[in-house]
Amino acid sequence: MSGALAPRDRLLHGSPLRRRGACVAIGAALAAVLAAATSVQLGLFAGMRPDIAAVFRAALAASTVLALVPVTILWFLDRRERETPWLFAAAFLWGAVIATALALPFNTAFSAAVDAWLVQHPVVGRTLGPDAAQMIAAPISAPIVEELAKALGVALLFWLLRAEFDNMRDGFVYGALVGLGFTWFESALYVAQGYAQFGAPPWGMQLGWRYALLGFGGHAMFTGIFGAFLGVAMQTRRRWLKVLAPLCGLVLAIAAHFVNNALPLLFALAGAARGEPPPAAQEAPPDLGFIEAFLIGSAVELTIFLPFVAVMAFALWRSGVWERRVIREELAQEVGRTVREDEYRAIAADRMFRTRRIDRLRRRESAALVNAQHELAFRKRRVRDDGADPERDRLVAGWRAEIARLRAG
Repeated sequence: MSGALAPRDRLLHGSPLRRRGACVAIGAALAAVLAAATSVQLGLFAGMRPDIAAVFRAALAASTVLALVPVTILWFLDRRERETPWLFAAAFLWGAVIATALALPFNTAFSAAVDAWLVQHPVVGRTLGPDAAQMIAAPISAPIVEELAKALGVALLFWLLRAEFDNMRDGFVYGALVGLGFTWFESALYVAQGYAQFGAPPWGMQLGWRYALLGFGGHAMFTGIFGAFLGVAMQTRRRWLKVLAPLCGLVLAIAAHFVNNALPLLFALAGAARGEPPPAAQEAPPDLGFIEAFLIGSAVELTIFLPFVAVMAFALWRSGVWERRVIREELAQEVGRTVREDEYRAIAADRMFRTRRIDRLRRRESAALVNAQHELAFRKRRVRDDGADPERDRLVAGWRAEIARLRAG
């Protein structure tokens, strides 16, 4: 069909990867990051005893099954402007492979520095107990290092594939995917560490608690909030908000992570203020089943993270309102051109949990046509917000040609 764009051209429209020099430089930098991450992960695996490695592999398999639930929810949330599955996989694997590897050496180095500091300040160690180094390092190093490592992956996706991302919904989906990848790997690692330390793998405690709130109670929420605020910067016309929104999102992600990690330190300080003895050395986690740990973890996280859960829920609600409004407004001008009158009536009747389909087409063809119409609407709004004319935009023309091709097919 004349004017149609290949999927690669649509994906890379406006991307620095379209320029040969930039593509080579970015590719080399990403390859170096991947090589460094691979080296860290291989070193981690090489240091495991065979029995610990077997527990880790089993925990990773269980974590994979559990991760399917939140990934499916995110796939549903992305239904109005479906991105390719490999983008889902890339976001997930950044969190699982690269972000975890980038964070590990920094967290380890900071913990060693805290150990050295405690030697010079023994009164702090006596106050907090034998796990003082972990109590201090966890709420300082991990929130900053891990959230920066995860945020880097989300920001790279937005920068390199700008044409694929339009609003808060896209940002939340891909931020949550990066966070889920981190949870997927970290859950299995903590099961293996529990086995190495105490002789019994804490299956229920680690997997049930870390996948609380259907997987959205920890890293997925932290990085999803950052992604949502990055999405605000993509859809707003205000220059100050384009700068401020991602920074606010990162601060909120770090703050939520800090709240999660600071609880043992706060409890220890409160006990010391009451004259209680310091906590004993770390004990084996409670022997909880998966369901029990999931329910307790969901209740606890819903309580301590209530403001952040509210931010996450508000972002999802507002992004859905924005999507439906843009689709209605932009496709109203396409009736008789790329949208038929009966199709527009369905567009006007779309609701929060509804997925529009074109009844006279088979499911796959209907989904492809609906997705192309929505992509057209979002692209027109993006061009209009940038102060340009959608009628002169190559990607707008390409989506119209794609719609015509799908109808002809």
